[in-house]
Amino acid sequence: MAIIEATGLTKRYGRVAAVDGLSFTVDAGEVVGFLGPNGAGKTTALRMLLGLASPDSGGATICGRAYTHLTAPAAQVGAVFEASSFHPGRTARSHLRVQALATDADAARIEDVLELVDLSHAADKRVGAFSLGMRQRLGLATALLGDPDVLILDEPANGLDPEGVHWLRDLLRGMAADGTAVLVSSHILAEVAQTADSVIIINRGRLVTQAPVSQLTASAALEDVFLGLTAAVNDRHATSEVSK
Repeated sequence: MAIIEATGLTKRYGRVAAVDGLSFTVDAGEVVGFLGPNGAGKTTALRMLLGLASPDSGGATICGRAYTHLTAPAAQVGAVFEASSFHPGRTARSHLRVQALATDADAARIEDVLELVDLSHAADKRVGAFSLGMRQRLGLATALLGDPDVLILDEPANGLDPEGVHWLRDLLRGMAADGTAVLVSSHILAEVAQTADSVIIINRGRLVTQAPVSQLTASAALEDVFLGLTAAVNDRHATSEVSK
């Protein structure tokens, strides 16, 4: 069953189509990699999924409804976008307390999520002194506070060392095994190949392919497949521009 569904998502900024007729689905219990070159429209698409940007046409649903119409969004969707959007003077624990109050999340989960993301030792440290990797972990803790059915993550491995990347892989695979739908944008293609069940590849705002990782990597590495598919889109675009 599709937990996340985008249908014809389109967003223009002036004459530029950041996202152009994009459609895809994400099922419960799977990790889906959301891939594309810089400027492909990934962040814009994710923002539309979360109601942070309005599509010019098309739409998207999570658990059957637009995000803005969810009755308990924090309990249904956890998202990580910016690893720097924390009050630097708050501790990790106080940040989560504020988030719990703001979203009606169960404050009893604070210690659990701190332990889950391996930040219990830094719970009373001010976030302003956190490394990028620690802020990424705090972002994940915030996303998990409501025990959501869906995780939407934009480059969550940024700032993580190899041990942290391995930890993140195990976390996401474990979440999916428990039935969570995970949509994760990443440029670390080798890690996506080890973590994701399937991938959505977009370029120039349009869907290039959505397919299982095992299918795409049957005869080549995911990086090679990605580069080949996105280069083909660029070549077609260049040819169409010349013919105008």
